Amino acid sequence: MLIREVRPEEKDLYNKVVNHPLQSWQWGEFREKTKTEVVRLGFFNNNNIQGGIQITLHHIPNLNRTIGYLPRCVMPNEQIFHALKDLGKRKKTIFFKIEPNFFTKAYKKDDHKPSPFKKEQEFLFKNGCVFGKPLFTKYSFILDLTQSDDQLLQNMKQKTRYNIRVAQKKEVKIIEDNSETAFDEYLDLTFNETTKRQRFYAHDREYHRKMWHALNPAGIAHLLKAVYNSQTLVTWILFTFNDALYYPYGASSSQNRDVMASNLMMWEAIRFGKARNLKYFDMWGSLGPDPDPKDPWYGFHHFKDGYGPTLMEFIGTYDFVIDPPMYQVYKLMDKARWAMLKIKASLPF
Repeated sequence: MLIREVRPEEKDLYNKVVNHPLQSWQWGEFREKTKTEVVRLGFFNNNNIQGGIQITLHHIPNLNRTIGYLPRCVMPNEQIFHALKDLGKRKKTIFFKIEPNFFTKAYKKDDHKPSPFKKEQEFLFKNGCVFGKPLFTKYSFILDLTQSDDQLLQNMKQKTRYNIRVAQKKEVKIIEDNSETAFDEYLDLTFNETTKRQRFYAHDREYHRKMWHALNPAGIAHLLKAVYNSQTLVTWILFTFNDALYYPYGASSSQNRDVMASNLMMWEAIRFGKARNLKYFDMWGSLGPDPDPKDPWYGFHHFKDGYGPTLMEFIGTYDFVIDPPMYQVYKLMDKARWAMLKIKASLPF
């Protein structure tokens, strides 16, 4: 297998052999617009591309060093590790954060079973990886879209089916609207209501706008909105890529929550994926088995769980260390940075 950088004229071929929208060519174009360096490596056999990985390189101020990130990539093999090591030397990379799109059905904590990834983890450790701080959650709900509508409805929790019917009786309408006006509504709901109400961090408006303008024209990003009495209550951005549907972004209004617009939105998102003959729906993150009801994300987890998906466990996050001494320096700097952010957040002004 030959590993080399993918050429621009190979973009369409590259997209066909990678397995996640965050590995897509267009996601890389978006990241480049945020002044992030992007490298795409293709795996070739007899001049035919068989797979690939996309790496974003993040420059550390004042250190003249970089950190590489491979979100939802393939599981690396020895040749890929060699290619990353060579790239790391050229780009002065301290480490590559690797989060493979590799998962298995979740198991209960009280089953006392060994890790389902023991063999793969041993391989990663053998090749210079250590456990890393996660950027993606280790779990996600995944729904089989090849089921019939009746099967999908039957597998839902009774309360979820009831809430869908409430929204339908209230005549909530779910519309795909990819216009700039609809996208501005999404931004307003995200930053004026959702992030403040749920107290979570979100990238700024410009980040979202650049993402949208890169992925929507390519047919990857789609915007659905739930409308009730001419008012937009919920907006979701969905990704479609190869044979899968993804739900990465959503925003909602605090008004008219009794009409259950979000419940109908999820059901229509499922139908959106089925209409495009997609095979599965990755709901983009969840808590793990036996979630704590006191966890701030429990409500969102419980909402997704109502639709009858399977809880899947990913192999997790690993740092492929290129420069061990600088890696230790970076960890100390990162720990100090987070401590300062916590102190700043606790100040009364």
